[in-house]
Amino acid sequence: MAVTTIDAIRTGHPPLRKPQSDAAAMMKQLDGFSDPLRNRLPMVYERSAIDYRHTCIPDWGATSPDQFEFFPQNWALEPAPSTGERNDWYRKAVIPMAEDVGRRAIEASDSAPRDITHVIAVSCTGFFAPGLDIELVKRLNLRPSTQRTFIGFMGCYAAFNALRTAHAFCQSDPNARVLIVCAELCTLHFQIEDSLESVVVNSLFSDGAAGVVMSARDESDAAGRLAYIDNACRLDDDSMGDMTWDIGDTGFQMGLSSRVPKVIAKHLPDYVDDLLGRHDLSADEIDFWAIHPGGRAIVEKAQSVLGLEDADVEDSLEVLRQHGNMSSPTILFVLKRILEQRQQQIAGDGAPPSNDHGVAMAFGPGLTIEGALFKWC
Repeated sequence: MAVTTIDAIRTGHPPLRKPQSDAAAMMKQLDGFSDPLRNRLPMVYERSAIDYRHTCIPDWGATSPDQFEFFPQNWALEPAPSTGERNDWYRKAVIPMAEDVGRRAIEASDSAPRDITHVIAVSCTGFFAPGLDIELVKRLNLRPSTQRTFIGFMGCYAAFNALRTAHAFCQSDPNARVLIVCAELCTLHFQIEDSLESVVVNSLFSDGAAGVVMSARDESDAAGRLAYIDNACRLDDDSMGDMTWDIGDTGFQMGLSSRVPKVIAKHLPDYVDDLLGRHDLSADEIDFWAIHPGGRAIVEKAQSVLGLEDADVEDSLEVLRQHGNMSSPTILFVLKRILEQRQQQIAGDGAPPSNDHGVAMAFGPGLTIEGALFKWC
């Protein structure tokens, strides 16, 4: 029986990496905030559990507005860049980032470009046509017959839609070798609004990309690899407005309610029970938990309601600390850490994990929980 395996994950960023403390200091200089909110800025950034974030906007490294290249050269950032201007910048910055992680993922999977049968491109922070999927085919020298899929505007859980689609391709074609590229430039859509919700959003999001190669393999050929087994989705009945992503005249605008961690936590126990129950598994039989670090409160709520140990969420919190929330590629950063630790374990004492299975999950507009069950082969 053929299984779908993850053969490689590679991650990347735009070149500018800024400490969270620098971002907070710059925010305090911007016009447009009331004094009470301005006074709360340092606390919000300090409590974010984020140390560093990447951005495609060089202005975040400037010490004076006369150095700005993207925003107008004033602390009010007015007139705000239009959606068209932001999208032009997106196109310029996202293509090389996506190409880089895609190329490195193919190389790390011991595949040649001609071996790739399908490309799935994922992004919610910009659009253009011919799209990112076509750019990847051309720039990576894939075959013109490569089948392409684009998953757009789904937010932080979109990687799971890509993994599920890749799994379907692999299960229907024993020769399938699928490249997934998730690429987001969240910081392009920075907005100045005099609200705590906006300040929290601005403190969380970052830019990044991840490339994944998945393939169909006989079980005998899958030894030592991580196999995709199953997936699950759950949509809350009454939270359509708690997390939103709308296209405005001056970029994409996010809504993020403080209710989000509680709503997610309410559904997580049943969600996990349903996913594991299909395979006669229980939570204590899970080797790893990869939880999308949408924010510190989300990870902590998930840990609490699922009864997880600190070690179970260490990878999620470390990705949050080092990178912030990059939307769709973020969960792939977490999975990459888990894969690397497993490889180091094999190279060391060769001991197998105490349990065979792992669970990954992410959360986004809807509110929606998307996730997958994996197994070490």
